[in-house]
Amino acid sequence: MRGLKDKVVIVTGGAGGIGSAVCERFAAEGARVAVYDLKGDAAAALAAKLGAGGARAAGYAVDITDAAAVEAAVARTEAELGPVDVLINNAGWDVGARFLDLDPALWQKIIAINLVGPLNMHRAVLKGMSARGSGRVVNIASDAGRVGSSGEAVYSACKGGIISFSKTMARELARKRINVNVVCPGPTETNLFREFAGDSESGAKLVAALTKAIPFGRVGQPVDLAGAICFFASDDAAFITGQVLSVSGGLTMAG
Repeated sequence: MRGLKDKVVIVTGGAGGIGSAVCERFAAEGARVAVYDLKGDAAAALAAKLGAGGARAAGYAVDITDAAAVEAAVARTEAELGPVDVLINNAGWDVGARFLDLDPALWQKIIAINLVGPLNMHRAVLKGMSARGSGRVVNIASDAGRVGSSGEAVYSACKGGIISFSKTMARELARKRINVNVVCPGPTETNLFREFAGDSESGAKLVAALTKAIPFGRVGQPVDLAGAICFFASDDAAFITGQVLSVSGGLTMAG
């Protein structure tokens, strides 16, 4: 894709399933990749793997719920790799449970990771992008934030909030030539998905039902997301902002 070579890209949750696929795709496009993950060893290992393949990459242990830690990580990234051109807010977490059965303490953790964390990342990165008058932000939400999802009430609320926030940021930052778009994965084969489904018979039935409901006849794979995310970050999407794209094999066809 056009315009990604030598761009500095931050990917949060970069060592996870979708995150690692996205980091690998950006590296293949010639970008400089900053792998942000709560698991610092995993981030460093992925960065080393990308570096062995010829890419310039660095891993950072970052808790995105900690605003001061985010500011420090972004400053370090810019000192080591250069000014941030692209931010991919991919980190996420959830626990599958009916809302009335969910402990309020878990609400706060879900909100902190899925909503407050991305806000911290925006604040730390957008100041520099705004001053330079250029940049790309791709927020990874979820189809749960577009149409709802049983057992994911608070997570869905956070992802719906990210969609609304992204549209507002797209409006506020358009004059600065900063594009803000959203990619919404449908059911995707990741550790989080496996934990949500569980190993029980009911979990197997859930996966089977989802697979049957998806027109393409399978759940998504992390690599299925990478192209859409890189597209929004590329010059091929230079005149696109405030948009939401579902990558779900046709499960969700929201207007």
